[in-house]
Amino acid sequence: MAILDRAHLDIVRAVDQHGSLTAAAASLHLTQSALSHTVRKLEDQLGVPIWHREGRSLRPTQAGQYLLAVAKRLLPQLDQAEERLRQFARGERGTLRIGMECHPCYQWLLKIVSPYLAEWPMVDVDVKQKFQFGGIGALFAHEIDMLVTPDPLYKPGLRFEPVFDYEQVLVVSLAHPLRTADHVEPHQLSDETLITYPVSTDRLDVYTRFLTPAGVSPRRHKPIETTDIMLQMVASGRGVAALPRWLVEENAERFGVVPVKLGPTGVDKQIFLGFREAEADIDYLGAFVELARARRDA
Repeated sequence: MAILDRAHLDIVRAVDQHGSLTAAAASLHLTQSALSHTVRKLEDQLGVPIWHREGRSLRPTQAGQYLLAVAKRLLPQLDQAEERLRQFARGERGTLRIGMECHPCYQWLLKIVSPYLAEWPMVDVDVKQKFQFGGIGALFAHEIDMLVTPDPLYKPGLRFEPVFDYEQVLVVSLAHPLRTADHVEPHQLSDETLITYPVSTDRLDVYTRFLTPAGVSPRRHKPIETTDIMLQMVASGRGVAALPRWLVEENAERFGVVPVKLGPTGVDKQIFLGFREAEADIDYLGAFVELARARRDA
């Protein structure tokens, strides 16, 4: 006879999210007494406590931590399965949930989503930019169906397809001394404020492929969340940035900025679409990849 069921996992996750049985019960539309009874019965059946009780708060035991990890892994898959079945019942094909692990890629994605929605009227698109386990973890945990990333991490069970080639460039203002340079050398950024997206430096190409190999660091590193603000900061002389050339050229006249090559040979990059290999034959998922490829080839 099975001891664990969906309700137990929901309770474990709710307690972790809300911090107490009272708040968890409210979120699950249960009375506190009903939830407490369920918890006590589960602990009796398992023969091990799930939480340490510290006043009104609860701290998971080792067994509770394991059960919480199971809940975080399985519940998103069950949620997805239930939603997919509801969509089938409504006559819909489903929802393509796309995860973004690349800030400037969002502008590129919009150019693919628009024609895709026109071609697949029975499929919805949802875009997520924050994940519980990171981009790769989100794929494995079924939080998303597809990951847009410039840095694929090849793992068994996942497939990554290159769909767009681009060059990473330095962005400077029209008044910057480097605006007319054929290219920039790493040492020329040692006195600059480098504006980047809020990503660790070991995932920023301007560091890993340009500055760090030369043993150079900028005078200051300033993270900025949005592309428009980043370009406005550069245009006003507050620093320089590293962005895809296509994105800079599209916005050069609007903001008053100029792209400059990073090094004499430049820094070439690709955008990849990652997905679970077992789902490679899903027609509307494959259609998105093909549409992205077609746009690149065009």
